[in-house]
Amino acid sequence: MIVVATDDFELYHDVVDELRDRGVAFTTQEPGDELPDGTRVVIRSPTDDPIGGSGATNDPAGVETVVATAEEARRAVEEAVAILRGSGGRTVVGVDPGVRPGIAVLHGETIVSAFQVPLADAVETIRREVADAPDPLVRIGDGARLQGSQLINDLEDIAVEIVDETGTTPYLGTGARGMGDVLAAVNIARLSGDAIDSRRIEPTAGELQRIKDRSRRQSADDRTIDEGLARRVAAGDLSVEEALATHRERDESGTEQGGDEGATES
Repeated sequence: MIVVATDDFELYHDVVDELRDRGVAFTTQEPGDELPDGTRVVIRSPTDDPIGGSGATNDPAGVETVVATAEEARRAVEEAVAILRGSGGRTVVGVDPGVRPGIAVLHGETIVSAFQVPLADAVETIRREVADAPDPLVRIGDGARLQGSQLINDLEDIAVEIVDETGTTPYLGTGARGMGDVLAAVNIARLSGDAIDSRRIEPTAGELQRIKDRSRRQSADDRTIDEGLARRVAAGDLSVEEALATHRERDESGTEQGGDEGATES
């Protein structure tokens, strides 16, 4: 059982909300009270007295303590749940790359969080999730070459493996639509891959055309970027939105120059 024993109201509130959202059994008490039978984990703040009172130096046998501030409430709950389930181990992030990558964070065998975010937000999401992990590992599927390469190159200070993602997307039954990328990310996290520091991919003609097609779909004025800009998007130097803005600026600049020349000639 998890016991929340803190005088920090903000930490108390945030931890209790996290535990309720996850459906985890817990109880609460004052920091100095005697722990109930069956206690496995205590969550408290750095300013609360240790278990057993201010003179205590060691946790009671079989009880572990998670110390956290209110800003670390989710991390504290994830750690407590991992201890409760006996799933200690390395933090591994699985990523099913794409325009909206699926991301799954595992601590040992326990899935502690999952996301599906735009590619532009994926690196920030991964970094946030592994910020407190001592030796995190990110495993990225090899399916979407361009997006996967961009993630690998942007995670240069984190250990990364590239994984053969064949067969990682499960069959989705009724009501599970939209979960495929996240479930694939879970499976990717559980597969060993090859360590990789960086990856440079030369985009194919088909990949460049798909980027150009995507720019037209995202453009409010039915605009399609040129191949040069599409290559920069493929390399991760520009987002599609930034490439469209550059293309638009070029057109406007050309129009203004043409108008000025016409005025001079007249």
